[in-house]
Amino acid sequence: MLSPPPLSGRDRRTLLFAGLAATLLALALSASATAGTTGTEFSALYTLLTGWMTGFLGRVVAVIFIIIGVIAGAARQSIMGFVLGIAAGVGMFLAPAIVDGVVTATLPVL
Repeated sequence: MLSPPPLSGRDRRTLLFAGLAATLLALALSASATAGTTGTEFSALYTLLTGWMTGFLGRVVAVIFIIIGVIAGAARQSIMGFVLGIAAGVGMFLAPAIVDGVVTATLPVL
C-alpha cells in the first residue's frame, strides 16, 4: 500500500485552522445539555434505589462489604481483601452522587 504524501506546513496550518474554526462554531451554537431530564416514569424507582443506597440500608451493606473484606483478607493473609471491601462500600455509598453529577451535567449557554 502506498502512503499519502506528507503534508506541507501550509496544509497543516490550513487543517489546524479548519479544525479550530469547526470547534469554535460547534461551541458557539451548542445549547445546554439535557441528559437525564426525561423519563420521569422511572423517577420514583430511582429515588427509592438512591434512598436505599445512601440511607441506612446502604450503610449496612457497606459495613458488610468491609467485614467480608476483613475476613477474606485474614483468610488469605493479605490486606487486599480489606481494601476491596472498603472500596466496594465507599463506591456503593457514593455511586448515586457520581451518577447524578455525570448524568445531570449541563453546559453553559454562550
